[in-house]
Amino acid sequence: MQPWIKKTLFALLGASLLAGSLSACSSGHGWRHGEMDGQRMTEMRGKALERVGSKLALDAAQKQKLEQLADTLQAQRKAFLGDAARPREALQALVAGATFDRAGAQALVEAKVRAVQAGSPEVIAAMGDFYDSLRPEQQNQVREMMAKRRGWMGRRG
Repeated sequence: MQPWIKKTLFALLGASLLAGSLSACSSGHGWRHGEMDGQRMTEMRGKALERVGSKLALDAAQKQKLEQLADTLQAQRKAFLGDAARPREALQALVAGATFDRAGAQALVEAKVRAVQAGSPEVIAAMGDFYDSLRPEQQNQVREMMAKRRGWMGRRG
């Protein structure tokens, strides 16, 4: 596998995990769009897949690979968040006492690392399958979109 593809895959994985962890731990994520329940998540996922599909002019087989990638990323996000119904409470528990719960924090980090390590092969395979199914001009579009969307929330930086 070429080095830039590896870097891209790891960047996508890292970004998705970071976004998942930030959204799980933030208290204000519902102020703008409402709470992210299952229905809202499915709706947003559908819109994102449709937008990517139309921008890249994907055929049916490519759309199926994109959906498989989305399913894999969603499963990885669930695994990363873990069993905690309220991840923020797990973080609050670390600072509930007079001292910071270092052992609890280490256990939390280790659980997240294990989730990433366990799911990474599937994420990489799904990303590779999708990317490899694209025609050269579509792959170029992906590279151009990534170059344009640098920085936080698409701002240049």
